[in-house]
Amino acid sequence: MLPPDPVPARTLTSLAGAAIPIPDPAQLIHLQFRRFAGCPVCHLHLRSVVTRLPEIRAAGIREVVVFHSRAEELRKYSGDLPLDVVADPERALYREFGVESAPRALLDPRAWPAIARAVGTELSGRPAGHPAPPARPDGGRLGLPADFLIRPDGTLLAAKYGAHADDQWPVDELLALAATPAKAATGTTTSED
Repeated sequence: MLPPDPVPARTLTSLAGAAIPIPDPAQLIHLQFRRFAGCPVCHLHLRSVVTRLPEIRAAGIREVVVFHSRAEELRKYSGDLPLDVVADPERALYREFGVESAPRALLDPRAWPAIARAVGTELSGRPAGHPAPPARPDGGRLGLPADFLIRPDGTLLAAKYGAHADDQWPVDELLALAATPAKAATGTTTSED
């Protein structure tokens, strides 16, 4: 299933209670669908986003990160991220945008290096008081990531459906996509594209 294009206007609410207009009339929205609260692979990726947040914002992009977890669970793991984090425990947005779950999220060998790196990072670098990843996460472990870049008029500049747990846009690719002229929109992509 492809995402709606144009994306219907709506207002999401972040964990911090901020209103998030989608589309945003003043900037691009990078709508990220991640797996579950406490997902080590997701948090490794999100740390790379946070590190380069000044560049991302300078490119006119607002980061919005959706997890299929309850808000109270998300606050334990993501409450301190300087990003707009949204809880979608019923997976309404996931269904609307065609974001799936599948065993290949963890079984695809391309995900294994990131899983090992993420788990190692969690074990060696977890801040004091930060909880370990949940044994039984909200919505399960088999979610696949997806990324959408939405223009202020609601049209999709680009979309990516991840083929495994670590298949998302790196920051350099996101910035390159944001610099794409409006009339040269990329289509929906997958990791095989």
